[in-house]
Amino acid sequence: MEVLVVFLPLLAFLVAGSIALFGGPKAEPAAAGHGSHGHGHDDHGHAQIAHAHDGHSHDDHGHDDAHDDHHVVAGPPTVGDRVAQFVTAGAVLVSAILSWILFFDVAVGGHPRTIELMTWIQSGTLDVKWALRVDQLTAVMLIVVNTVSACVHVYSVGYMAEDPQKPRFMGYLSLFTFAMLMLVTADNLVQLFFGWEGVGLASYLLINFWYEKPSANAAAMKAFLVNRVGDFGFALGIFAIFVLTGSVQFDAIFAKAPTLTGETLHFLSWDFNGLTIACLLLFMGAMGKSAQLGLHTWLPDAMEGPTPVSALIHAATMVTAGVFMLCRLSPVFEYAPTALEVVAVVGGLTAFVAATIGVTQFDIKRVIAYSTMSQLGYMFFAIGVSAYGAAMFHLFTHAFFKALLFLGAGSVIHALHHEQDMRKMGGVWRKIPFTYAVMWIGNLALAGLPFFAGFYSKDMILEAAFASGSGVGRFAFALGIAAALLTAFYSWRLLFMTFHGTPRMDRQVYDHAHESPVVMLVPLAVLALGALFAGVGFHEWFIGHDRAEFWGKALMVLHDHDTVEAAHHHTPGWVKLAPLVVGLLGIAMAYVGYIKMPQLPGKIAGTFRGVHQFLYNKWYFDELYDALFTRPAKALGYGLWKSGDGAVIDGVGPDGIAAATRDIAARASRLQSGYVYHYAFAMVIGVVLLVAWLSVFG
Repeated sequence: MEVLVVFLPLLAFLVAGSIALFGGPKAEPAAAGHGSHGHGHDDHGHAQIAHAHDGHSHDDHGHDDAHDDHHVVAGPPTVGDRVAQFVTAGAVLVSAILSWILFFDVAVGGHPRTIELMTWIQSGTLDVKWALRVDQLTAVMLIVVNTVSACVHVYSVGYMAEDPQKPRFMGYLSLFTFAMLMLVTADNLVQLFFGWEGVGLASYLLINFWYEKPSANAAAMKAFLVNRVGDFGFALGIFAIFVLTGSVQFDAIFAKAPTLTGETLHFLSWDFNGLTIACLLLFMGAMGKSAQLGLHTWLPDAMEGPTPVSALIHAATMVTAGVFMLCRLSPVFEYAPTALEVVAVVGGLTAFVAATIGVTQFDIKRVIAYSTMSQLGYMFFAIGVSAYGAAMFHLFTHAFFKALLFLGAGSVIHALHHEQDMRKMGGVWRKIPFTYAVMWIGNLALAGLPFFAGFYSKDMILEAAFASGSGVGRFAFALGIAAALLTAFYSWRLLFMTFHGTPRMDRQVYDHAHESPVVMLVPLAVLALGALFAGVGFHEWFIGHDRAEFWGKALMVLHDHDTVEAAHHHTPGWVKLAPLVVGLLGIAMAYVGYIKMPQLPGKIAGTFRGVHQFLYNKWYFDELYDALFTRPAKALGYGLWKSGDGAVIDGVGPDGIAAATRDIAARASRLQSGYVYHYAFAMVIGVVLLVAWLSVFG
């Protein structure tokens, strides 16, 4: 069963990829009149709206947040399209069902196991097996990855209905799913790194799916390069672990971890605490993949890909790989308290900074992207205070409600002719009532309102951070509470700007707005169930009194570090109440600002223009990196190209030799005049020289 769960998506990718490459005629583009307004809409030739967004035009400072989420409209799907959709969606649905069976057997039933498939690498002391490690941690990730992936596959059948490259898209989704499953079932660091790089490749391909768009090219390249920085650190971390333990296999590493607390690594005349450096390097990899502050700049730009990609990769699965990796290595991180403190600080700052940016954005997908980054920050500072179970629980609940929000946003974009700018929305809740309802559910879960999924997981993270008693924990708690306030605000800002108020789009767009097809609504309903019940149904296992039996040996927390236990017994009442209070306050602020007094946000933005610009421009991280890294690298490259490669290497080497050869040949060609008497004269000179030689030496 385990092998089927992992390799069915790979089989589906091979089938869909073969159809994309060799499957005969592709779906032809539709008639020119359809332009870029696909997904079953007729061409209405609607004009640009004349006004920006009633009462909010002052917030627009020349930036264009919205991006068209579709390009070429295809004609009717071919047989190959249908086969690719059926095979990929069917395979991942089967994997999802089997994943739930495995979850109840392995996690709930307490039957973890490891299935060895083959010997992969043997070189000296390095012995790497290809094995599937299916323990409680893996079982949780399997249902997250496969359930969300199955919903996204089915949703994509409707969302990408008029894209001419359906088999390629479905194949990429299945390739990503396989790579993610490889990552979460890894039994050693090398196999985990294989899956880690595999999801990076699939992410690049999916962000750049519409490769004819320069902005998609740039976003994919940015994601690839930023993650190279993190992955370089991750690779160094793997090397460091191997140097310290002599193994890359998890059980061997975990067994030796307690003995490594005093070990040092010597590098360039310096001695470092070996375990701390190794853990920080591993965390560097997690920072890149999970978009933590400093290596986060790729995530918002990744919204250039189709919306289902955002839901699968950039909300629920790939970006949580860093959280999973750190939880998997909890037996190592527990003995590196300094590294844990760094994780907590970075996580807290990420949660807060991302939330501050989210309150100012207008692209509906980018708002949710910054929300994802903020929620990942919560997971990391939970790990930083050793609340690994709480981090995994939030990963679990977040997957459902964030994928729901992304796919709900896709349904809105689908209804409004691919418009993503919230300033050009409004007043459509009666047009798309089902989408409106599930967006309410997703927002309630995100804001952490009682009985919704986020309430159980996010609140436990905040309580654990406070209960840790450390300065770092209290710092993360304060930032988490501030982020919770901002989260509730930007969630309802999105809801009110998108669905309420006066319609701010063209009349024809509004008149033709309609609910998405059933094939898109069913996945929304499934994810809505997760957003409703994932918290109340699973919290006893993940973070309740049954957590020790549930997690078994998959997570390891030292007794003095058990902040989840401390949160259950030593948390003041106000700490438990604070997230709910700030959540309700954030909702009330959004209601006042975007329903009751719609001119207020613009006035505040105008009064605090500098602060608003700072947040709207994302704390100027892109500009900072451009000045520090991009421009110097470009100048250096240009200089080496022109001065080094062109002037020195080419000038002295190939170009120089070629120039010298041409010069000698040109001079020699002058001896070939074509006159017979010149040649006779040369022959006479030769005879004279020969006679002279023989006279002297002969």
